[in-house]
Amino acid sequence: MRVLKRFPVRLSDRPDHELVGVIRMPELTVSPLRSILKRIIGAMLALLATVLIVYLDRDGYRDANGDGLSFLDSLYYATVSLSTTGYGDIAPATSSARLVNVLVITPLRVLFLIVLVGTTLEVLTERSRQAFKIQKWRTKVRDHTVVVGFGTKGRSAVNALLGDESVEPDHIVVVDTDQQALEAATSLGLVTVHGSATRADVLRVAGVQRAKAVVVAPNRDDTAVLVTLTARELAPKSHIVASVREAENVHLLKQSGANQVVVSSETAGRLLGMATSTPLVVDMVEDLLTPESGLAIAERPVEPSEEGGSPRHLPDIVLGVVRDGVLYRVDAPQADAIEPGDKLLYVRKVTSAETIER
Repeated sequence: MRVLKRFPVRLSDRPDHELVGVIRMPELTVSPLRSILKRIIGAMLALLATVLIVYLDRDGYRDANGDGLSFLDSLYYATVSLSTTGYGDIAPATSSARLVNVLVITPLRVLFLIVLVGTTLEVLTERSRQAFKIQKWRTKVRDHTVVVGFGTKGRSAVNALLGDESVEPDHIVVVDTDQQALEAATSLGLVTVHGSATRADVLRVAGVQRAKAVVVAPNRDDTAVLVTLTARELAPKSHIVASVREAENVHLLKQSGANQVVVSSETAGRLLGMATSTPLVVDMVEDLLTPESGLAIAERPVEPSEEGGSPRHLPDIVLGVVRDGVLYRVDAPQADAIEPGDKLLYVRKVTSAETIER
């Protein structure tokens, strides 16, 4: 009885070179002209090295004319060898003909090879380079952030993360099934994984089991629940933040393992209601939620000189005190005195004070 060999079907069990196309590492964009110039320079360097090798060992070569090899003969031999044209029944006999062959014919042959073979070689080189970068990334990635869904909510979450100077783009992994969304994420320098985050093997490929935080921002609430369940099973210690459209699904996300749940529809509705009566308040809230300009809400550890004092007497506008993972508002009795190890939620000035345009 013949036994069929079974191949791994899970993404996480596949070798790194088979994940090219599933995982995409950010690349630096190079103009076509610069890419062609680099190829031509490489070809010329290879030709020069071959000429020097042949000329230094010219006593080991024989010319059909029997007068030994000159530097021009070595150059000619190198050109016909590297261009794979060979030599035989038709060959330049005079020095001028050989010089024309070197200066005119060979560059045309190199240009032809660049145009004909360049694209294929570039694709093969790119796949090899991607496979190497994927292998290196998977062995070293730790404490990163996985963002599931790169729609409006996912992009806003990524922008907020990138607004923090301590977060590098290659420490953010975007998981989505939409290729256009992944292209947009790659253009920002993010690592992308193509696949459905409801599958455990896709999340394993994204390294969710070693992630510091997971942002769940799909378009459907039922998808958010399933992704949260899967992510919590793989990453018991990760901080999971999920977004839902309807408030009635918040308890499902909490039971699934989400540490925090943001109700997008209710939050937008509150801002819409406030905008009808107090539009300037909405402008200020939007300013606080935009980390790259104006004012922003940030967290920092307390300084030794601040211990024992009141957060209300600090130069910073303090909103709350974080103690042992619990947030106390600045007006709470627990926040009357700052203790060692506390952290402060405060309003940080990102740019100089400017009038908010309505």
